[in-house]
Amino acid sequence: MIRPLSLIAAALTAAIFFAPAAASGPIPEVTAAVDDVIERYGLPGIAVGVVVDGQVRQIEVRGETAAGSGDPVRSDTLFKVASNTKAMTAALLARQVDAGLLAWDDPVIRHLPGFRMYEDWVTREIQVRDLLIHNSGMGPGAGDLMLWPEPNHFTREDVIAGLAHLKPLWSFRSRYAYDNTLYIVAGEVAAAAGGAPFDQLLRREVFEPLAMHGCRIGEWRVDEAGSVAAPHALRDGSWVARPDGEVVADMPMAAAGGVRCGLDDMLRWVQAWLSPAQSDGWLSDTQREAAWTAHMPMPMGQRMRDWNNSHFSAYGYGWRLTDVDGTAKVSHTGTLSGMYSAVTLLPELDVGFVILLHSNAGQARTVLEQTLTKHFSNPDAGMTVADYANALAVEREAALEAGTAGLPADARAPRAAATVEAMDSWLGHYRDPWFGEVAICAADGGVRFEAAKSPRLSGPVHAAAGRLLVDFDTLGADADAWLEFTRGDDGSARLAMAKVDPEADFSYDYEDLGFIRTGNCP
Repeated sequence: MIRPLSLIAAALTAAIFFAPAAASGPIPEVTAAVDDVIERYGLPGIAVGVVVDGQVRQIEVRGETAAGSGDPVRSDTLFKVASNTKAMTAALLARQVDAGLLAWDDPVIRHLPGFRMYEDWVTREIQVRDLLIHNSGMGPGAGDLMLWPEPNHFTREDVIAGLAHLKPLWSFRSRYAYDNTLYIVAGEVAAAAGGAPFDQLLRREVFEPLAMHGCRIGEWRVDEAGSVAAPHALRDGSWVARPDGEVVADMPMAAAGGVRCGLDDMLRWVQAWLSPAQSDGWLSDTQREAAWTAHMPMPMGQRMRDWNNSHFSAYGYGWRLTDVDGTAKVSHTGTLSGMYSAVTLLPELDVGFVILLHSNAGQARTVLEQTLTKHFSNPDAGMTVADYANALAVEREAALEAGTAGLPADARAPRAAATVEAMDSWLGHYRDPWFGEVAICAADGGVRFEAAKSPRLSGPVHAAAGRLLVDFDTLGADADAWLEFTRGDDGSARLAMAKVDPEADFSYDYEDLGFIRTGNCP
């Protein structure tokens, strides 16, 4: 096993752990980058913070918590950190390893006897460590439709039971493919070992000892949380907010991406990793090393080589590991329902920074994260937001010319409402073994697709270029799905689904669904 980052943290210079104030003045290049990315992408708001030499060096906040609200984004405004939760879940398990409550090589079924994967031998062999490193053999995002779009009616029990029906694409431990569902299993392993629900344990073992008092997990009231950022999506060229209700529910995906934190608390999280001597023994050196060990090789694209002169890419326990301009980089991103985050650590430089966005702004995050990374890893390069934004545009244009990006021709064809007459032989109720029931029935003068446990996956059925698709009511065009009806050998009606947009997020894992008709429409 390669260990390119072994015990880096132990060698770092001790600093004041919870220093609230800047060590010196703000870094002009950071301020300029934040301003440039706001202007270029028209973002409704942003929160960015930088830690240098163990102290908070700079905080930059812009915009409103909800577009048009007049409520400013603050350094304590709560954002969904999404998959940056994964490192917190891994840290909770590491604390339990330190306490002797479990071991990384424990079989999962030792803690969850009812746990099952698709293949019996994987069920027997999969260890706690495997839950964290994306080596299950399942395809990217397998089972994610049980997690989002949120809110939905799936439970943790549903998600874990569904794993038994998700057929792998590759052999166990043979390759990397990102998943969320096994982090939910990891959260339940922690709960079983710790004798308390996951949310309680995360607060007790991570938030409280690191003074991350504003962070939220589980069920909580919005009016008790202070400033809360609402996710935004573009509608007709304008940002539209989708605020929470009075109560945020305890979602099944909590251990994979359910944490919300403000910038202040996320900077404390960064300090905890960059300045371990000041975290009062929160995590042993052994477990810090385990978290930043390259457990699973990851594919490395040409962009990483071109932009950063990178030589390797791997996954640790909840962290991505690589090298940038000759220095180690430990990082993760988060993407969830109109919110984006990034946490980046350059341990050998004793630098870290956090980016929090409450809009569908993947390019903005990529460009800003890269600009800030380059400022610290190779400041003489003088790379700016404009440089990286232009580089992305060139990549996109080349991909379009090569036919590897953009919607296929049938997806761009004119659409018309599907008629009841044309679909009469396919109307009915269908069931998938892990996703559950959907109805494809006459409604509103046409045909609608409605998922029983995921109400936001509902919308009218349209015809385009001789194919059928569903245009979901409350989701963007990137969520549209093809519908393909066939007959089984026994004559039963079958339904398969696929992404209309080949570049859509892998969490729209329609390809893992296999429906069989179970009954007629009312």
